[in-house]
Amino acid sequence: MPFIIKIVIAFALSAIGVGLSQIPEPKFVSQSEAPYEALGGYGQVMADIYRYVPPVTTTSLPKPVYKHGECSWLPALALQAGWQPDQIAQLTKIALRESGCCFNRKGGDTVDKDCNITGISEYTHRSDTGGLQINGQNFDITRNPYAPICLQMKICTQEPLLDPLTNLKAGKLLFDYWQKAAGNGWIPWDICNRTKTCK
Repeated sequence: MPFIIKIVIAFALSAIGVGLSQIPEPKFVSQSEAPYEALGGYGQVMADIYRYVPPVTTTSLPKPVYKHGECSWLPALALQAGWQPDQIAQLTKIALRESGCCFNRKGGDTVDKDCNITGISEYTHRSDTGGLQINGQNFDITRNPYAPICLQMKICTQEPLLDPLTNLKAGKLLFDYWQKAAGNGWIPWDICNRTKTCK
């Protein structure tokens, strides 16, 4: 081994040994006696850092309570899903009309006042899903090879769309698509478009 490498290794080993012997033994103080107090060395550095770190709160927002016909929880979740503030009023009307703001509904489901499924009134549109009643044409690739929710969100079955946030994100995807394609993002929820009875 070349002489210079031996010197470097010897120096590194001695520096490590000397460095370790010079680190003072940490002095621990119970948290109740003096929070964040430490005297010198690593403990002091950490104490100084923690003096400037705001305390972390462990509380989270309460989970929404879903009631048939009650949509007060929807705006905050819609904003989280990417909807714009000026779209929230129309979106709330649609969710109220489509599902009564019960995001666990499939097309034809009947619900009680707490959004619990109580039965099925009809079977003609069972692929309609969640609060925005997103139709299977938009997520089922076997029904539509261009189903945008399947292709873009990788959601190709009904179950994930029963989650409120996922349903709102999928609805936003459809809104943006139709806004770009036709200048009206609300087309998927247009009664006239669905029944062909409006003039």
